[in-house]
Amino acid sequence: MRSLTLLLAATLSHLATASLQIVPGGTWTTPDGEHLQAHGAGLIQVNGTYYMVGEDKSGGHSFSNVNCYSSTDLVQWTLVGAILSRQGSGDLGPNRVVERPKVIYNDRTKKYVLWMHMDSSNYGEARVAVATGDSVCGRYQYIRSFQPLGRESRDMGLFKDDDGKGYLLTEDRKHGLRIVALSDDYLSPTTDVFSWRLEGGNRVEAPAMIKLGRTYFMFASMMTGWDANENQYTTSTSLSGGWSGWKKFADNGSKTYNSQTTYILKTSESSAIYLGDRWLKDNLMASTYVWLPLSISGTSVTMKNFVSWVPTANFASWQNPPAENSYEGERATYEGKARNIDCSTCSNKVAAGYIGGPDNGKVTFSGIRSDIDGLTTIRIKFLNGDSKPRYANVSVNGDAGRKVAFLPAKGDPASSTLHARLRRGTDNVVVIEGWNGGWGPDIDRLMVPVQ
Repeated sequence: MRSLTLLLAATLSHLATASLQIVPGGTWTTPDGEHLQAHGAGLIQVNGTYYMVGEDKSGGHSFSNVNCYSSTDLVQWTLVGAILSRQGSGDLGPNRVVERPKVIYNDRTKKYVLWMHMDSSNYGEARVAVATGDSVCGRYQYIRSFQPLGRESRDMGLFKDDDGKGYLLTEDRKHGLRIVALSDDYLSPTTDVFSWRLEGGNRVEAPAMIKLGRTYFMFASMMTGWDANENQYTTSTSLSGGWSGWKKFADNGSKTYNSQTTYILKTSESSAIYLGDRWLKDNLMASTYVWLPLSISGTSVTMKNFVSWVPTANFASWQNPPAENSYEGERATYEGKARNIDCSTCSNKVAAGYIGGPDNGKVTFSGIRSDIDGLTTIRIKFLNGDSKPRYANVSVNGDAGRKVAFLPAKGDPASSTLHARLRRGTDNVVVIEGWNGGWGPDIDRLMVPVQ
């Protein structure tokens, strides 16, 4: 069976970072102290570094920026900058919709080519738009928007084949999902290659495609608006025909673990990672990301859910969640006006509340155990009843601390990720306090990897 397997041979330095985790659905704080704003994203690898291009939803539904982030480990992402930003008027002006930006590199023109869904606020235009850049995360030159081959285009994706040919994956409500060949410079659609008509179970959108060996894998979601559904996939050895029937790849009834396909990252000739958006339609800024490894055997694809998982050094394999110890918020040491609050959904029905604020509430977790000296991912289980993020300064073992974001979270405690260096032993200390006088989250507990 072709599946992602645990790498047993690892260097000591790799073991020191082996528990850096991806946490599906968690608040994903970048070094600027904000939740990752790259929704509807696509990835591209350049000289060993991954770049993620996606929608900045910090301003709400209307277009603000197309952001570009960089990472070498798929866990720690740094904002490089906006490659397109809102203008005073035109396609990139106020009250515009720009969604699902994807970048591919053109080997002939030496340009990075950006395609995106371009629309009015009421989704009445249904167009694509194209821009080009000289560097992957530099400023892009906007070119134009249009309906490809005269047809509507809503959710879209891009695919670059092994021979360098580029393809637009485009969905419209009249003609279904289509694969469209691009010109040699990737700037214009040329011909239809294949289309899934609307009859039967073919009403799909949000396309993403990879090729493993000789087989193409197309992933897509069903049409349920912002609400999650049972995403599907189909396979073929030819882009122009022979596609199999659509099949689910996540657990039945899970609605793809409450997510929608945005991109599939190929990591080897037999492995890939699913990238999905968990949309919060009434507060898009607070939408999170569901990234999970795919298990692939021949033309069969399955995907299981994890609280967290560890991508290994070459990303062609993964480890299951590491063993963790739990440290309860109400058992930490309080300072200022921090105190216990009732929390019916927390592990002991209690959380540490009133962190930050005018009285500088603070909680200190002592006696935290780690079996290694190295970088690891701590999950902070929290609640935030506001409509906007809360922030905290979190210091580890006496360092200066870092700003950590906590998205709106009501009901069950959510997770926010903290990547920090721990010492071997049981004397690690984590301090959580407010940021710039604001209120921090209510802390249920810390989940800390042992190894």
